Amino acid sequence: MRTLRTIIVAALLPLASLAAAQETGAFAPDQAADVVFADLLYIKRPIAIFADSPNDPNFIRQLELLARDPAALAARDVIVVVDTDPEARTEWRKKLRPRGFSMVLLDKDLKPVIRKPLPWEVREITNAIDKFPLRRQEIQQGAGLGTGG
Repeated sequence: MRTLRTIIVAALLPLASLAAAQETGAFAPDQAADVVFADLLYIKRPIAIFADSPNDPNFIRQLELLARDPAALAARDVIVVVDTDPEARTEWRKKLRPRGFSMVLLDKDLKPVIRKPLPWEVREITNAIDKFPLRRQEIQQGAGLGTGG
């Protein structure tokens, strides 16, 4: 009987993780050319990730780090916007003026708060976000309760 229970649990475990991924939304960054900067005002908290090539090791590492905990980012209304084509001169590049690899964390008022020349862990990003004035207001008003990271 115990063996049967173990087999059933082992069979259902992948389904539980799949449901959790669907519930939190799997990590999928948006291309800068597809995201209108102004449309995010007071709705999303963008993380803009720039590189001169999609093969930049820092760019690849940053996406890997973000993919580890998409739920923590989703709880803070984060949208990840990527731009690896300097020649395209997207609205994001014009506004934020990156050089090489750059991670720019903006608050919901779309003002850049943090710029980093190297990849950051999700824990570091969420700790920084939780110190933003707008995020603190969200937490006080109950929008962020239970979303500790």
